[in-house]
Amino acid sequence: MALEKGTKFSDKHGPNAQADPVVKDKILQKATNDNLACAVAFKLARELGVSPAEIGKTVDLLNLRLSKCQLGLFGYQPEKKAVKAKAPENRQMEEAIHNALKDGRLACSDAWDIAGRFKVPKMAVSGACESLGIKIKPCQLGAF
Repeated sequence: MALEKGTKFSDKHGPNAQADPVVKDKILQKATNDNLACAVAFKLARELGVSPAEIGKTVDLLNLRLSKCQLGLFGYQPEKKAVKAKAPENRQMEEAIHNALKDGRLACSDAWDIAGRFKVPKMAVSGACESLGIKIKPCQLGAF
């Protein structure tokens, strides 16, 4: 996620936003080089019994970066994203993607559900979306 010069990730949550101290401490323990990987964020959410969005918000409030999106959409170096356009695995998966669209976009959570349903890697779904010209949004962690 790109920031305009002089802004911070925390700015999007307003001046009164507060981080849960337990969540904050766990994130700081797991962050590396001011980054928290998507998979680690989801693992922390499960361990702490909070939503992925709460983890994402706290990462923002700490002005850390989320990295290595499990859909390959952000947080990879040097290209920023790792996903490559690839035709859907089959017609049923393409239909599932189209059926889940809201305002022409596929929610990250729906992409994960489709990957699970079709027993394919998450990046197979995001690659299909790239091939079909479909944007994935919103992110479960709030990165986009």
